[in-house]
Amino acid sequence: MLKQPTSKYQAFQPVRIQDRQWPSKTIDKAPIWMSTDLRDGNQALFEPMSVDKKMRMFKTLCDIGFKEIEVGFPSASQTEFDFVRKLIDENHIPEGVHIEVLVQAREHLIRRTFESLKGARSAIVHFYTATNDHFREVVFGMNREEVTKMAVDAVELIKQLAADMPETQIMLEYSPEHFSSTDLDFARDICDAVTAAWGATPERKVILNLPATVEVATPNVYADQIEWMHRHLARRDSVILSLHPHNDRGTAVAAAELGLLAGADRVEGCLFGNGERTGNVDLVTVALNLYTQGVDPELDFSSINDIARTYEYCTQLPVHPRHPYVGDLVFTAFSGSHQDAIKKGFATQKVEETWTVPYLPIDPADVGRTYDSIIRINSQSGKGGVAYLLESEHQIVMPRRMQVEFSGVVQRHADAVGTEIDAKTIWDLFSQTYIDARSPIAYVNHRLSEHGSQQAIELDLDVHGVRHRLHGEGNGPIDAAINAMRRLGIDVQVRSYEERSVGEGTAGSHAQACAFVEVADVHSRTERFGVGLDGNIVTAALKATVSALNRLGVKAGQTDQAQAA
Repeated sequence: MLKQPTSKYQAFQPVRIQDRQWPSKTIDKAPIWMSTDLRDGNQALFEPMSVDKKMRMFKTLCDIGFKEIEVGFPSASQTEFDFVRKLIDENHIPEGVHIEVLVQAREHLIRRTFESLKGARSAIVHFYTATNDHFREVVFGMNREEVTKMAVDAVELIKQLAADMPETQIMLEYSPEHFSSTDLDFARDICDAVTAAWGATPERKVILNLPATVEVATPNVYADQIEWMHRHLARRDSVILSLHPHNDRGTAVAAAELGLLAGADRVEGCLFGNGERTGNVDLVTVALNLYTQGVDPELDFSSINDIARTYEYCTQLPVHPRHPYVGDLVFTAFSGSHQDAIKKGFATQKVEETWTVPYLPIDPADVGRTYDSIIRINSQSGKGGVAYLLESEHQIVMPRRMQVEFSGVVQRHADAVGTEIDAKTIWDLFSQTYIDARSPIAYVNHRLSEHGSQQAIELDLDVHGVRHRLHGEGNGPIDAAINAMRRLGIDVQVRSYEERSVGEGTAGSHAQACAFVEVADVHSRTERFGVGLDGNIVTAALKATVSALNRLGVKAGQTDQAQAA
């Protein structure tokens, strides 16, 4: 049982605002978005992203439509510094996109940060100082006047260094760290000192970012704090008021939305809510929440599966299957009553009318998804029946997205035969759908070799009964095989790869490797899984890749680059 909290934890009360305005307002336009995925999100990972992964994430953020991206903390490490330089030196920053860099209010770190920015068209220099009384006193041993002087000195240095780099348009951002637990009078005073030192004007605005560094109160309290600052800051017309909610109480999305109602102009956060502890605010959810209210979020999530797979690859973190809008199961109904209502809703929904399909707050097609209904095998097996029977009878543990895909196959069979489905029928359907998918492409043989830092493959395939010998290189056997098959006109991307060991008893065999490969057609974006079983894991993976290609319906034919074996 939890201890009584009253004497241990502080209860934060709403700010005394007699005529608060935010409760009666609505959000009618998108905020300025700023992604912190490459800084907050990256530093919160078990394994920080490699340079290649950071670059892939950066390009994905640009494709989504982010115009402000915090790319790192260049004074913190050589890796961070080098990544900023790579973006600038190799001209990876699109026109209209502003990179942002974080730095503490210390002279040598600020100078190092400016070294990283040389040659950039524009950049936001984001510095911070702790303002919460307890944090400031315990961690830094400074009083309010000393912290204010530290902030003003940092501004003066940034102004000087910016003047020495006239080719780069520098914008200033300041965060009073732990704002949400800072005395508001002091937060206002130090922010006013920063804007005064910078000489903020409506043409040369300062970003004042007000973070809930640790979420300590209900979202309405944060909204009150934002509205108070919005109404009491000096030079408000020369300020972009920014939010940076964390999710310690699980209410960061609500805090961001209420903060926008309270007068904020900008939101900082990460895709899918990554970040320290419980994470930054989830920008995908905030943006799509706006979309469901008829507000253009000005971010493109029309291919949300691609974004989620890139995120999972770069961060090595899974997107929860029940994550709003994005999770693998959010557009899947297991309940018969839900399935019936959704089916009837689709039947009456007209394209030109407001979306009103029961149980679906958004049209799955708008984010590149589809609606799936999953059959309940019987009253005992429940919604996980298909996956359970395959695992218990055959040790086949399907990836979650594949469970959804295969359940559709089972559903169609059940509808056709009208009888209860047993374990043997499910195994037969699984084999026919995945393992026996050997036409028009059939795996024959392969040979691997090392080629520098790459792996090379010689791959024998039968295509429409004609033997082909293909050669390719890649960062692994599957990548090399995909590159080899491009010579047959096959243009796909691997979305995911998993492998399992299945023991004796699976289809009467001894221990085997079971590989699951998900591929997507580059042009249609259609995705399919393939499965391969073999005593050799590489062979299993190649069989799974061919299975997925056949299920995808790719057209393959000999080109001038392919050899008949």
